[in-house]
Amino acid sequence: MNTPTPTEAAEVVLKKQSPLQRWLRRENTLILVALLALILLFSVWAPGGSFFSAQNVANIALDASSLLIIAGGVTLLIIAGGLDLSVGAVIVFSSVVAGKVMLAIAGPIAESVKAPLEVILLTAAAGLGTALVCGWLWGALNAFVILKLRVPSIIATLATLSIAMGLAQIISAGVSISGLPVQLQRYFGGARLAGVVPYPVLIAVLVIAILWVVLAKTRFGMRTYAIGGDRRAAERAGIRVDRHMLILYTLVGFLAGIVAFIDLARFGTASLTGHTQDALNAIAAVVIGGVSLFGGWGRMSGAIIGVFIPAVLANGFVVVRVDPFWQNVAVGVVLILAVYVDQLRRGADQKGK
Repeated sequence: MNTPTPTEAAEVVLKKQSPLQRWLRRENTLILVALLALILLFSVWAPGGSFFSAQNVANIALDASSLLIIAGGVTLLIIAGGLDLSVGAVIVFSSVVAGKVMLAIAGPIAESVKAPLEVILLTAAAGLGTALVCGWLWGALNAFVILKLRVPSIIATLATLSIAMGLAQIISAGVSISGLPVQLQRYFGGARLAGVVPYPVLIAVLVIAILWVVLAKTRFGMRTYAIGGDRRAAERAGIRVDRHMLILYTLVGFLAGIVAFIDLARFGTASLTGHTQDALNAIAAVVIGGVSLFGGWGRMSGAIIGVFIPAVLANGFVVVRVDPFWQNVAVGVVLILAVYVDQLRRGADQKGK
């Protein structure tokens, strides 16, 4: 009797699956179809083809770039069974502290405009370094509270959210930090490669590409799935779970630092209210993209598509002059549907075992 090849065995398994099971395993394709449908809808609806213009496409990518960076880290964390609700507050804190450091070096805007190139480069390097260190430290604090003090992640990160936001308000005296060197906007935050692709988008693409490879092609990614699938089994298999989760929490904090610096470079200010919804938006994006809130399941490709759905909705509503607050309603409905599909998929997987 011939032994079936792995491909033949997989085909047999697929034939035995119900239509529901097969449909649930194509959620990334369906999400992509939904995104393309939104793009087509707004392209037809918008006057004069304004939605699908090169300028507007670049604007959508630019608006989505910061959330894309955060969502990349959140994807790995949620797949491993973790959760971080503090990331928006960490971005605000990091941008406030970095903004203060940059103002201390370059001085007020009247002085920084005339500053030599080496001073501006030093200012940018100090701001970036400060933002990265701040983000990393908040991620390390989250990991300590969750892994060592055994506080549930939802409570721990809600607490650090409150602490980080409160400290940012104390440091800034409740006022957004402004007057940063305009050269940051001119040569990075507002600049575009070949006049087309914004530099923050290039940074986002680089970050997400690295995380994609890490998740899909490395042992670290394999262990991330293993921890999210069954933490105890992963520990018995010799995986150092706490160390792995420490890396993931500090990674999310580090990425928040990157976003904080990009924000400073784009707008020349550290806003106290600009990122209050980032954590929920990132979680919504990755769940819409098929990442399971229960851990052990998800792909970076789905998370990327999930990020662009709210970005397209927000931009499309503005272009067609619909109240942009409807975006929140639409994203909430899609999020509920995504979690429902995740529940169905888990049930289908359990029946198939």
